[in-house]
Amino acid sequence: MRSPSTVVAATLVGNFTEWFDFAVYGAVAVTLGRVFFPTGDSVASLLASLAVFGIAFVFRPLGGALLGSLGDRRGRRTALSLAVIGISGATTLIGVLPSYATIGFWAPLLLVLLRCVQGLSAGGEWTGASAFLAEYAPPGRRGLRASLISATGGLAIVAGTGSVLLLETLLSPAQMQSWGWRLPFLAAAPLGLIGLYLRLRLDETPVYRNLRARHEVSATPLRTALRTERRTMVLAFACASATGIGFYYLTTYFTNAMSAGGHRTSALLVSSLALLFYSALCPVAGWLSDRIGRRPVYVGGALAHAVLAVPVLLLIGSGAPLPQLLGLCLFALPQAGLNVMSSIVLVELFPARTRSSGSAVAFSLGVGPVAGTAPLVATALAAATHSPLAPALYLGVITLVVGLVLLRRLPETSARPLGETAAAPARSL
Repeated sequence: MRSPSTVVAATLVGNFTEWFDFAVYGAVAVTLGRVFFPTGDSVASLLASLAVFGIAFVFRPLGGALLGSLGDRRGRRTALSLAVIGISGATTLIGVLPSYATIGFWAPLLLVLLRCVQGLSAGGEWTGASAFLAEYAPPGRRGLRASLISATGGLAIVAGTGSVLLLETLLSPAQMQSWGWRLPFLAAAPLGLIGLYLRLRLDETPVYRNLRARHEVSATPLRTALRTERRTMVLAFACASATGIGFYYLTTYFTNAMSAGGHRTSALLVSSLALLFYSALCPVAGWLSDRIGRRPVYVGGALAHAVLAVPVLLLIGSGAPLPQLLGLCLFALPQAGLNVMSSIVLVELFPARTRSSGSAVAFSLGVGPVAGTAPLVATALAAATHSPLAPALYLGVITLVVGLVLLRRLPETSARPLGETAAAPARSL
């Protein structure tokens, strides 16, 4: 089956499930702390819950290596099918885990193991889905098609956050802690089954079918990428790090900063509105990159973050919902461009025979251990300096450096044929 709508739906459902879980876990972290880590100290329980949340980021690079290599050796469809099984299966099982009160230390241990499975599966999902959409996309529309990955991530976070807010409105705190927190996790089961069904009915991408027909499928794609495309992987890592830091600021740090005054519901609503705006911008960024090229959108987004970081933090720190929404929407403008460019440029940078391996490992290293710690680093900087602007300077310096690197090193990839089997050279200094 190769109809465009089926290809898009099958590809996006796993990405939606991944970011839905990301939002749900973050929104119920306090409750999970009480259920699985009942220390008697609410702060210690929350920190333990968040530490488990972070484990998935550590395992993402390993998942990128495993699923990325599988995508190059056995096909994109096979890797994506395993990814959606891992993500949806682990998320569903979290929803049925017994509490610490029921099975003792086995409860947090099983939670940790399931978060590891989620991290492994997510490591190959984003770039694998991007490659699948791009390799099926018609000429001149790869950026627009890949932008749906970024847009779906934003919509999934809104859906996950909204589902938790709705449950907290309808249920009492006791009901929420007893069983209500489980419901959003259980929603992953039907999503995963639908995604698996659709993905198994797809044909392999035309690019990969051509690789097979020419007998050019690599037996050791990751080793090949590490040997022949190290510079490209470093460049992709830098791209992913800056993009991921901005995205986790938008989805996590800013929400926590706005919630610090005790206005959690207001903060989540403002954040959700900004994410809807961000999701609407993603196809615009993809379309624009198809018209004017990837470089202007990518470099412009990075440098715009560097310029806007301080004004955005000042608006968010105002304490008033309307200025906060304005600040988040200003932040979403360059972030949409960065995210969409990461979805497509990391695919276009690598040759077909090592595309899944090289892009997945570089991306997972950037958005996992590096960008995944950005909210923690930003919070620590604000606490240590007693200045809410310290996180802005942290973001601004990183995006400025990456923007200048991209200006000098990033090649224009929008016209590059995706069926190439040899890496194209990066721009020279």
